[in-house]
Amino acid sequence: MTRPTFAVRVTRDFAFPPERVFDAWLDPQKIRAWSEITLSETETPADIRRVEVDARVGGRFTFSDMRPEGEAVHWGTYLVIDRPRKLVFTWFTSDEEERENNSTVTITFEHAGQGCVVTLVHEMNPIWAEYEKQTEKGWSTMLGRIEALLSRQSNKR
Repeated sequence: MTRPTFAVRVTRDFAFPPERVFDAWLDPQKIRAWSEITLSETETPADIRRVEVDARVGGRFTFSDMRPEGEAVHWGTYLVIDRPRKLVFTWFTSDEEERENNSTVTITFEHAGQGCVVTLVHEMNPIWAEYEKQTEKGWSTMLGRIEALLSRQSNKR
């Protein structure tokens, strides 16, 4: 039986090859770095607490940061790791969401000249539809910070 879902789609062009952008999603040091960029640029008073990644199909990840209202934890399981074409994982922020198991993120990476186009689709329970713009903004911000990190790393070379 298929559960109804609601989807948010975000697309971004990168000046970097798919392999570099793909790896930024699985390398704990890169995840920590782009997460820190995100928090500093949004002026969110928070610090990164955990970045745990078991980058294999069936492996889990946990990202957390401490905010004034408490620890914000995001976790999930990798369902598909097809470097550098496709990454699919569950995405949860509460035990209730995990029990529903109705939140999946699919990221595709397509060559475009010397760079790539990244499309991220977050399918979730339709009860979150009212948060469409916030969700879209959140994923767009993450993609932008990955680009900022890769740009900084390229400039250091």
